[in-house]
Amino acid sequence: MRWINEIIVHCSATPAGRDFHVHDIDNWHRQRGWDGCGYHYVVTLNGDIEEGRPIERAGAHCAGHNTNSIGVCYIGGLDARNRPADTRTPRQKEALETLLTRLHLRFPTQIVGHNKYSHKACPCFDAEKEYEHIAPKPKELLNSPRHR
Repeated sequence: MRWINEIIVHCSATPAGRDFHVHDIDNWHRQRGWDGCGYHYVVTLNGDIEEGRPIERAGAHCAGHNTNSIGVCYIGGLDARNRPADTRTPRQKEALETLLTRLHLRFPTQIVGHNKYSHKACPCFDAEKEYEHIAPKPKELLNSPRHR
């Protein structure tokens, strides 16, 4: 098994209300020349949690952070005008919370948004703050200038 040091939350950057599934993302990623879906889990609009890439394999979801992370993607992230927005449905929020809690129990590590490592809005909300009750920041980080 790989050593996991973070769980990275993403959005699919698709319009609100348009449901897609792991097989759609798998096709999109293969069209880019990747070896299938780069995310380990995808959360659909109705809250279904679909398995993408096996967690035993490194993902293809966050450049420079794939080797030791798990990628979790919710469907959505764009408003009606294709602008970044938190479009999670209540069922997606509940499913993400459940999935991230389970993953954190198995891999006690930080939960971050893709935007921590990229100049993208993804996942279109502050994942660290949202899931801080699941994965609290270590005390030494809380006292650093970045987190004051």
